Amino acid sequence: QVQLVESGGGLVQPGGSLRLSCAASGSILRFELNRVGWDRQAPGKQRELVARIDVGGSTLYADSVKGRFAISRDNAKNTVYLQMNSLQPEDTAVYYCNLGSPPATNWGQGTQVTVSS
Repeated sequence: QVQLVESGGGLVQPGGSLRLSCAASGSILRFELNRVGWDRQAPGKQRELVARIDVGGSTLYADSVKGRFAISRDNAKNTVYLQMNSLQPEDTAVYYCNLGSPPATNWGQGTQVTVSS
């Protein structure tokens, strides 16, 4: 199976920035042919889409993060990134990267992002 390992989470003050990374390994022959993205789940809330980038480079963002977050991918490194700027307390959540589409979606274990003063 594909393994996805997120990194870059942590504690940041409101207005700060973090860059999340997700490295894919395992049973991947062509990373570039997979849609990749980031979801998040805050305490007591449903998991929600944060950002997605497809094979052609088209991106999709949740309204709540538009203009603040940017998703990108480095196919040579089998890695997807999420640059998060102007972070706010409501961005606090576990962030999960994902690769592929149903029924073959793979998920990482998540990385905690906490935005607090």
